[in-house]
Amino acid sequence: MNSTPKVVGSIVSVWRYAVKSMLGEELNATEVSEGGLLGDRAYAIVDRSDGKVASAKNPRKWPRLFDFRAALARTPRRGAKLPPARITLPDGTTVDTDQPDLHRILSQALEREVTLGAIAPSAKNLFESAAPGLGPCKLEEYWPDIEGLEHRDTVTDCSLREGTFFDAASVHLLTTATLDRLRMLYPEGRFEARRFRPNLVVQTASGERDFVENAWVGRTLVIGDAVRLSLTRLCFRCVMTTLPQGDLPKDPGILRTAAQHNRASVGVYASVLQGGKIRRGDSVRLE
Repeated sequence: MNSTPKVVGSIVSVWRYAVKSMLGEELNATEVSEGGLLGDRAYAIVDRSDGKVASAKNPRKWPRLFDFRAALARTPRRGAKLPPARITLPDGTTVDTDQPDLHRILSQALEREVTLGAIAPSAKNLFESAAPGLGPCKLEEYWPDIEGLEHRDTVTDCSLREGTFFDAASVHLLTTATLDRLRMLYPEGRFEARRFRPNLVVQTASGERDFVENAWVGRTLVIGDAVRLSLTRLCFRCVMTTLPQGDLPKDPGILRTAAQHNRASVGVYASVLQGGKIRRGDSVRLE
């Protein structure tokens, strides 16, 4: 007989990133399907010159992506047409992803010829590419010269998950215990959840200041009444965590601290075993 799942915390923050590598929106609640949070990474900018997805992982090529913010125009629904996103440009003006001159506006703002890629739910509620001619999705990743990273001071190609704009998994989860541990290790750094772009932030019940979710990998997390996530692996971090966004300054020490003390990982990746509704304040239980 299975033991009762242990309560390990509660959901304190829920995030959706409508356009890949742009700043996202914090939600009070969201629907989760087998493909992740509905509308998460629903759109991406694609470089017309090479067909690669624009990503802040290569800030030398895409230095301004964190100056853009995106939010879905309305709440997405399973099986329904993907709603447009509203993008706030660096100068404060807004554009919608369904307006006819969008590609021209984005190209001008990014100073590169770009187009917009989109995804749509299939009959099985999984995401598949719906961008004409998009083909297999790849992006470029710059690795800073920091000890402990897989590569150093070089740019590599990275393939996205087939049929999606996700790098490695459909859900990314982070605990407050990990953030608190990193703050202890590097007090000068501003370790805020938004640096790490999680979908879900869990306030841990134990009060620990440690990388607690490392030990959750391979187990199942139950959120609220229905959602069940399989925690698949650690989330290895990249140069994006060091970049300025909003009032957060550029700080290579953020990634260096993670590399020195936790194998360059912060948070965990998860796949969805059972979908449903997630609300801020929901209990989080570990099977």
